[in-house]
Amino acid sequence: MKLEDIYQFFREPPPIYINKEQAVCYVLSVLSRADSYGTELIERLEREYACYRLSDTVLYSALKFLEEEGIIAGYWRKVEGRGRPRRMYQICPQWLQQARDLAHLWQEYATRRRSS
Repeated sequence: MKLEDIYQFFREPPPIYINKEQAVCYVLSVLSRADSYGTELIERLEREYACYRLSDTVLYSALKFLEEEGIIAGYWRKVEGRGRPRRMYQICPQWLQQARDLAHLWQEYATRRRSS
């Protein structure tokens, strides 16, 4: 390590990887706006919240949890510009209000982190 490395770290801090609990809330915040699929969820996080990252492992663990709880449902759809069909996810209607509540937790958290 050099002193310049320390300055570089604070000029451009490394991304923060979100955990499963945060990922569940993030996924619901996206799905409350529109259906989506795994790769798009990861790309959107990096676009909309540049300081955060989401690993495939954590994302698919969160999606599996949400599906097993019956909060979201998956279906296959061909996505324009993508080769094979994608596994799309949507919020089940009976869970919309609770999904919005959990999505709000993510939005508050991410906003608070951006402003600090």
